[in-house]
Amino acid sequence: MALFKAAKSMTRALRRVRPVVRAPRGTGLWSSGAALGPAGMRRYHLLLPPGLRVGERLPLLVMLHGCAQDANGFALSTRMNRLAVQQRFALLYPEQDRHANMQGCWNWFDTDSGLAFREAATVLAMIDQVCLLPALDRTRVAVAGLSAGASLAALLASRYPARFAAVAMHSGVPPGAAHSTASALRAMRGHAPEPASMTLSALPPLLVIHGTADNVVATGNALAAAQLWAGAAGAQPSASRVVRRGQRKPMTVTDFKQRGRLAVTLCEIQGLGHAWSGGAAGQPFSDASGPDASRMIWSFAQRQFGMVRTADKTVAVGLQA
Repeated sequence: MALFKAAKSMTRALRRVRPVVRAPRGTGLWSSGAALGPAGMRRYHLLLPPGLRVGERLPLLVMLHGCAQDANGFALSTRMNRLAVQQRFALLYPEQDRHANMQGCWNWFDTDSGLAFREAATVLAMIDQVCLLPALDRTRVAVAGLSAGASLAALLASRYPARFAAVAMHSGVPPGAAHSTASALRAMRGHAPEPASMTLSALPPLLVIHGTADNVVATGNALAAAQLWAGAAGAQPSASRVVRRGQRKPMTVTDFKQRGRLAVTLCEIQGLGHAWSGGAAGQPFSDASGPDASRMIWSFAQRQFGMVRTADKTVAVGLQA
């Protein structure tokens, strides 16, 4: 009863921030709200697929936009909403405040002042808030992002590893590669020192997607992120393979495993620039000719949702419809 009352209170709060409306073309319930955390208030959008059934518990994918984007633009360019309706999962799109960063970037790099950690904690507070809804399953949460959003996603998962079943970085910089604006620029150009090794052994599995023609975030960051994550798990690379579907750009895929368990999948896409692979044509930071990153991320997360972490052990659970 207490949870039900909390969910009703949150729903009323969302409606006070902005009316709940239907997503475009009848693709589900698209609501807007705000959450308060250590970095202040941040707005967000939440998508729930239509036709929710009594007792249904949906997995949640958190999507963190890049610089010069907002939540709406990110949803349009990735076309993730359409996939969420088809596959029946919920989507949370946190949105950076332009007062916190004029370019709309998440401040993943600002560890000297602690702002990066405060923003990560604020996104986590947002996740906790929406997970009060009875339709959401807080044990099946994954986080993904593009560029600055990818870097914040990795920071979030590294600070709160037990809270996420999977993390995906698309064209981002690994945690620990920067500590200020100046060092972030160097890291993006591929001139950062190697990030310090991680000592955590329970990091969620990582998917890294990066284009070989990215002139904003150097491709070397992809391998650095994969090696950092794999090193924490004691994982070793398997033989790389080239994957190509139809006329889409080919990609080289490398898995890093520890005793047969997947720690990292690295996907390097030939000729892709700083854009969401397989995104909507005509949208900023989107390249329709690449392999479908949205489907790759969801497939990766879905596989991990078969295992739920606890503080001391890993428990196998069945996938729910």
